[in-house]
This record gives sequence, C-alpha cells and structure tokens, in this order.
Amino acid sequence: MQKIKVQDAIGSVLMHDLTQIIPGKTKDARFRKGHVIKEEDIPTLLSMGKEHIFVWDQTPGLIHEDEAAERLAKAVAGPGLSFSETKEGKVNLIAEEDGLIYASEEGIYALNSLEYIILATLHNHRPVKKGQKIAGTRVVPLMIDENVVIEAEGIARRFGEPILQIRPLQSKKVGVVTTGSEVYHGRIQDKFGPVLQGKVAEWGSVLLGQTFADDDVEMIQERIREHIEQGAEMVLVTGGMSVDPDDLTPTAIKGLGGELITYGTPVLPGAMLLLAYLDDIPILGLPGCVMYSRKTVFDLVATRILAGERLTRLEIAKYGHGGLCLECPECTYPHCSFGK
Repeated sequence: MQKIKVQDAIGSVLMHDLTQIIPGKTKDARFRKGHVIKEEDIPTLLSMGKEHIFVWDQTPGLIHEDEAAERLAKAVAGPGLSFSETKEGKVNLIAEEDGLIYASEEGIYALNSLEYIILATLHNHRPVKKGQKIAGTRVVPLMIDENVVIEAEGIARRFGEPILQIRPLQSKKVGVVTTGSEVYHGRIQDKFGPVLQGKVAEWGSVLLGQTFADDDVEMIQERIREHIEQGAEMVLVTGGMSVDPDDLTPTAIKGLGGELITYGTPVLPGAMLLLAYLDDIPILGLPGCVMYSRKTVFDLVATRILAGERLTRLEIAKYGHGGLCLECPECTYPHCSFGK
C-alpha cells in the first residue's frame, strides 16, 4: 500500500474504512474500504482531518472489486434482467418483468468453482415479479487478477444460452374439458371450472371456454378437438385421473395420437398429472387435487409451458427433488422449497 496526499489520491482505492464524526448526529464510516476516491471527495476528506491516506498500489493486472462484479453481472445476464447500483463490490441482478427464472445450474457451478468468484441466485424456474432481486455477483478480494475475471467471462460464453434470464409467461388461449358422468348429468356441481379460470387469468392467459363430457372416450376426444378447432393453444382435461378402470381420460388423450410425455409425476400433491402434446398443443390431464390444494404440480408445469418450454420426461422426473409440498396452513409459495 501507499501513503499519499489526499490531493493526489483521485482514482486510488482506499485500504480501510474512514470514519466521520458529526457531534450529536453520527459516527460512521464515511468512506468504505475499497472506495475509489473522486475529486468531489477531497473537501470531505480534508474536513475529516485526512491530509494523507493509505491506498492500494496500482499494480498492473489487478482490477477493483466493483469493476469485477460489474463484468461478472454483464457476463451472466440475459434477457429480462437489469443491474443494481454497484455497492461495496456487489452487483444485484433485477427482474425487468414478471416471469420465470431460467438459470444454467451447470454454468453457476462452473463459475463458482473459480477461486474468488461468487454468483448467488434464486432457484431455477422460480416465478418472480418485476423489480425483484434474483441474483448477486461479487469477488472475494478487494483487488483481483483480471485474468480470473476474463476466465469467468469465457465460461459464461461457453453455455450458448445466458446463464441467467427471465422468460415472461406467454398469453395462450386455453380450453377446458370437464369429464365425469356425475358432472355431465348435473348430479353434482362442477368445482374445477372456477379454479382453472382463476389460474388461467392469473397467468395472463385467456379461457376460451369450458365444455363437459360423459365417461365416454369418443366424447372426451370430440370435446378436445372442438377446443383446438376454436383456436385453443392449450387444453386442460379434468376428472378421471386415477388408476380406476373406469377413468377414461388418459385413454382418450393417448388415443388422439399425441405424444405422451408422462402419466404420473414425482410431485405431491399432483402425482396423477398427465402431459401430452398433440403437434405443438400441450394437453394436460389434471388430478383432483388441483381443485382444493393451493399449489400442485399443475402450477409448476403449466407456468413452464407458458414460458415457452416444451417439457420432457426428464424435466418432470427432476421434480422429485423438491416435489413435496408441505401444505402449510398459510401458503408462502414460491418462498418455500416446493418445486425447487
């Protein structure tokens, strides 16, 4: 470190905190360790009795923590993200819009495997709101070898997709087919419709309509086709999602000739969910828990579909780790482990 005159310190980096005392008001650090001295700081430093200060040697090849954190943030950020003000060597990444976090877990691991590099994020596929903090970057030392930062920037470029991005939910036209003889013949009142209408609206999509079908494979298939012909970009089929031999919904959906991704998921509540694609149109068979549980596998899967993702069986299988909802008396999702 160097001891230099305050007037000669512009652009230098402080080695330690400098405390300012204002009698009867405050005693606190006026300038923090790592602060880069600016011209406008000189009168304040002199008023604090600081005619000389200790600063970092300007060693070639070293960069300040602020610059390093800013470069890391820019290296990992993709669409839908902005940056906070750099403060004490840290930059936060902020969601610019509502949506889901898409994070490369492999990329995060690779970056954090470098000595002195820090990237801390929220969980992948978590729903977030505009203005929410979703990640933070910094480096450990006050000054860092620039080659370490260059290596981190190179790692970020290797993954093709950005390591972090926010994908907004797309607005889709959604058709609902409610099955079951008890509802079709009016023996009981349908409870699924209002729940699905609320969720579809919450996600920014449009409910085209709800139709009803008896326990008949051909009738269920016809109702699905009708919604697609009317422009549905997603079809939700309720009822008949269990292992009873007279539950015909899975048979009807598979019989349409679509690609079956999964019938069953490692998520509770929601184990009996079915996901299939008819061309590019997702068809979901919903288990009864969607009616009464506040959050289920439906919330996890549907939002990713609305974010533009075509889910695979592997992606569904990954939900087993974190797929247990504790069904707390007061639901705090997504501020919990469910779906993570």
